[in-house]
Amino acid sequence: MRRISRLPLPQRAQDYLDQQQARLDDNARLGVPSGAQSRWRSARQAPAVGAARDSVLGTLREMSGSRVRCMYCVDSLACDIEHFWPKVPYPARVFQWQNLLLCCTDCGRRKGDRLALAPNGQPWLIDPTAENPWTYLDFDPDTGSIFPRFEIALNDYCRKGVETVSVFSLDRSEPLTEGYRSTYRRLASAVSTMLNRLAVPSSSVIMDELRELDDHGLLPWCFSASGSTCEPFLSLKRIHTELWERCAERVVAN
Repeated sequence: MRRISRLPLPQRAQDYLDQQQARLDDNARLGVPSGAQSRWRSARQAPAVGAARDSVLGTLREMSGSRVRCMYCVDSLACDIEHFWPKVPYPARVFQWQNLLLCCTDCGRRKGDRLALAPNGQPWLIDPTAENPWTYLDFDPDTGSIFPRFEIALNDYCRKGVETVSVFSLDRSEPLTEGYRSTYRRLASAVSTMLNRLAVPSSSVIMDELRELDDHGLLPWCFSASGSTCEPFLSLKRIHTELWERCAERVVAN
């Protein structure tokens, strides 16, 4: 997974979402069934609102990057608008821009209406547009598997990581893990090449080159405490400590 910056919507599209949500909210106040599913379907299909609808989809695609990858697995083509808080249980969030993501068919099917909540009412599932996934996840470069981060203070695996890995099968899907492993190998190869040069480039040059290779959002892990124990990132940190630290700062800033 990767951290995704939430972009602002064009005003026309935001106004359209607000109008649609107001209608659902009115139904709730009147005690009328919300009809969230049908309202969402009709809002997406109505030809009269095509420009506003396309602006929503276009902005989500822009957030997904040049290859328009799923916001959950970051491996497959993102083709479906996804409600982080599902429509039927949470009609008050159906048309909220902060609730809309873009995902692939497989991740959308796996998640469905699943959203386990903590006792405080907050989701156990990671929202990649609201938080850094690597706060809760870890990575095995040998297998390509994503797994929950172990929290030493709790002597247990992070619950949000556990739920996210389980819902999206981040540790069991062979095509997915192979994609992550291939990306890591490309990143590691690039860093190894840099270390063999007579003059190692600046942090900005390094990060520009690595970002071009990072199809799966692995750089935050590579420049974390976990990633720095694996070669060649271990050698980069040991031999060029200040450079490694500047790269890590650039990863966090982005």
